[in-house]
Amino acid sequence: MRILLFLSILFLSTCNNQQDVDPPETDSVKQQACSYLALGDSYTIGQSVDVNERWPIQLANRLRADSIDLLDPDIIARTGWTTDELISAIDASSEKDSLYDVVSLLIGVNNQFRGYPLDQYKTELPQLLNTAIDLANGKPERVFMLSIPDYGLTPFGQGRNPERIAAELDIYNVVADSICQSFRVAFYDITEVSREFGLDPEYVASDNLHPSGKMYEAWVEEVYDRVKGLVR
Repeated sequence: MRILLFLSILFLSTCNNQQDVDPPETDSVKQQACSYLALGDSYTIGQSVDVNERWPIQLANRLRADSIDLLDPDIIARTGWTTDELISAIDASSEKDSLYDVVSLLIGVNNQFRGYPLDQYKTELPQLLNTAIDLANGKPERVFMLSIPDYGLTPFGQGRNPERIAAELDIYNVVADSICQSFRVAFYDITEVSREFGLDPEYVASDNLHPSGKMYEAWVEEVYDRVKGLVR
């Protein structure tokens, strides 16, 4: 009986001394904020709009407002870049040695504008997607591409055969969608949004060619739910 009583007291003493809370979280196991890299041309760098009106910035801000911990996006983009120029720029950048949780791509309008052969796009877009996937730590499900908007429905494009522009951009977007499918990369269509609002002055930047911040906001609205699911 004395032995049983001693064991009972020992058991209760051990339970009472156990910690009821988890040990403090160390820096090594803290949740890190998601990182985001946006690759592209004038549409990604936001030609003729303020920095906060760029669509990658608007997207990041909206994700943060939705309680998603996201760092400020890194952007590799410049007005006028074609696929080959973007490839060269990534190779020369410091970001090429980094890994990101999410990578976006929007490229091709300047290939069409300069009259480059479509075969060049078919060759170089897979290179860019391979690079984007590598930058996303080898995860194609963390990469997404936006379709090329229709600049024919802008004051600039209206004087440059908008019907031909639309037809050629449709071909580029079909090619991009097909290649993205082969890489298991999400392809989001914002071309129809650009056509819906393209002739509204509020949706065109002051240069009469590029999207305004309001147009970029409409793009983000179009793709947001799918991107949010991808980031989560």
